[in-house]
Amino acid sequence: MARQSGRLDEVVAFYRDGLGLPEVARFVDHAGYSGVMLDVPGTASHLEFTETGHQAVPTAHVEDLLVFYLGDQDRVDRVLARLGASPVPSANPYWDAVGVTVCDPDGFRVVLVPARWAP
Repeated sequence: MARQSGRLDEVVAFYRDGLGLPEVARFVDHAGYSGVMLDVPGTASHLEFTETGHQAVPTAHVEDLLVFYLGDQDRVDRVLARLGASPVPSANPYWDAVGVTVCDPDGFRVVLVPARWAP
């Protein structure tokens, strides 16, 4: 997932320091963009957040969700404590039943689920 941010430093701190995603790369002023890539361990994927002055920042919608299955309630509680974020109600009540939703600094919603993903 790649997304532009209006608050790159705050967003990186939210995902890296709060959620614990390792920073794997960073770039500055590459064709007018700066950004940070964060690993999503165990998925062979990463999140990339960029900033630029020549594009509008996307607007968050209540159905834009990034869902993390953290394994257990203790880990969810630790992440919530690090984030210092207050839970928000989900538009889809399913997510309130299985996890807790918070907003990142750009207003995009992140769901923390205290279970392991089982496809």
